[in-house]
Amino acid sequence: MGVGDAFGGDLSRLTIFAKGNLDVRDALHSLRLGGALAWNGLNQVLRERSSGDVVRLRHETWTRSDALLAATGVTPASLSERALDLGAHTAAVQFSDALFSAEADAFVLSIQPDINVQLLRHRQEGYLFYPNDWRSWPQEDRDWLRANFTPEPFLDVDSAIANLAQIVGRLRSRSAAPILIFNVSSVVPGEDLHDYMGMDEPASVRIKRFNLGLIALSRQTGVSIIDVDRIVAQGGADRLKLDAGHLTAAGCEAVAREVVRVLEDYGVLTPAKDVQ
Repeated sequence: MGVGDAFGGDLSRLTIFAKGNLDVRDALHSLRLGGALAWNGLNQVLRERSSGDVVRLRHETWTRSDALLAATGVTPASLSERALDLGAHTAAVQFSDALFSAEADAFVLSIQPDINVQLLRHRQEGYLFYPNDWRSWPQEDRDWLRANFTPEPFLDVDSAIANLAQIVGRLRSRSAAPILIFNVSSVVPGEDLHDYMGMDEPASVRIKRFNLGLIALSRQTGVSIIDVDRIVAQGGADRLKLDAGHLTAAGCEAVAREVVRVLEDYGVLTPAKDVQ
């Protein structure tokens, strides 16, 4: 039996380009916990709908919006000549500009990197770099890092939203495909503050400010927000979150179903058929 037959007829193959980190990958591609598959992504939802749609997900990690805007697709020689263990944030992906040339039926982004990630800047060449898991590197590489890079501050909300507006503009200049952007759940386990006088900004407050900024971006550009904050609030953080930044299988499923709902509203997906 062919793949199309398994879905009850013709198969509609859709490509989604997802630029984001674990929040995007876990919900849309798959989530593994303890080595076991806990959630199998968008296609698990689509199979239930019996619509014949199948998604090809193209996923790249993302360090931050300012680094993405500066990316040219070429890794600086001073970085590529070193065999650094960067995990999923490989040097090639950090300097990839594939988002801006990819053909896709929809684009999915996330505001999470701009909230959480601090980058380094090369002292002489000026490029931005995310030294993922640098503490595990050999001493020689750690010494090289300290000698050649200086820390950049975290992004503020206005800068992040302005960057995202540029990213949206570049995508829209060459594609009419829908653009979906994940916000972030503001529930931070362990935060129980009731008096903020004299305190630095808590993580939950920073998240809320970025989420509000994303609403302003949506009003300005018409991008769609995948409201992870609302989904977690409605479903309960104890059930849908593993920790401050990661969702459970149930949380990933809830977010994936919201993505499917939004894409169906855009007409990208075939309307679901009643399952007999």
